[in-house]
Amino acid sequence: MARAWEADPSASFTKRLGKSAAELGNSKDEEDCPDIWQLSNGDVAVIGRDLSDQYGSRLPEDVRLGPDERLVVIPGNMLSAAKADIPDA
Repeated sequence: MARAWEADPSASFTKRLGKSAAELGNSKDEEDCPDIWQLSNGDVAVIGRDLSDQYGSRLPEDVRLGPDERLVVIPGNMLSAAKADIPDA
């Protein structure tokens, strides 16, 4: 059965949403950089800490992680800073 949505690995990074981790004080160097990016196909890429194992057994009843999906956590101020760059539905 085909999925309703599939990630396109050929899409490229086009625009950072919000501010960089350094601008927000969430990174001290180039190796610790959570980020949010819009891709060329309109999808969004999130770089954060993989906490799938830590949250997996505590997901809300209607939330599922597929075998090829990861639960990623980013700083709250990073999403707040991206609000102006995220269009309304």
